[in-house]
Amino acid sequence: MELGRLEYLQALVTEFQVTDSPEAKEQVLANLANFAYDPKNYEYLRQLQVLDLFLDTLTEDSETLVEFAIGGLCNLCLDKTNKDYILEANGVEPVINCLSSSNEETVMSAVTTLMYLTTPQSRQQTTALPVVECMLRFSLSASRRLSNLATVFLEDYCTPLQVEEARNLSKHTAVGIPLPKD
Repeated sequence: MELGRLEYLQALVTEFQVTDSPEAKEQVLANLANFAYDPKNYEYLRQLQVLDLFLDTLTEDSETLVEFAIGGLCNLCLDKTNKDYILEANGVEPVINCLSSSNEETVMSAVTTLMYLTTPQSRQQTTALPVVECMLRFSLSASRRLSNLATVFLEDYCTPLQVEEARNLSKHTAVGIPLPKD
């Protein structure tokens, strides 16, 4: 059974890489993101370089592909080995860029992923001023899910000083990252 799992995941990765069909790519990436939910698959997904596949897909033009890629990363970064890999692969920046998505699911996964990726070493990057400003705006979102998640981020991952600094800065600057559409 275990061998079958690796072969199946390998077939999915291969299909993602060779298919020209956008729909097939979306379907395969959705499947891989779902498999990323199960810790039994972490080793296989690392072996098949699915973390890189997800990271590379974050810069695609397709909102749907980005949504599944950030969802997959969000699932994978609960594991310390995966988290370390994402941090070493400079994965924080592409995750931060997902905060500007108009897709609420993508934004929710990006915020959650930033929470999971926050370590004493990465905190400076995951809670950089533009991120904190963004979370302040999200905390005012009409979407309860997003406003609650952003509030948790501000309260649990940022210092009061960071939040204050971001508040003062947003008073003097135009709003940058737009809120996702409902």
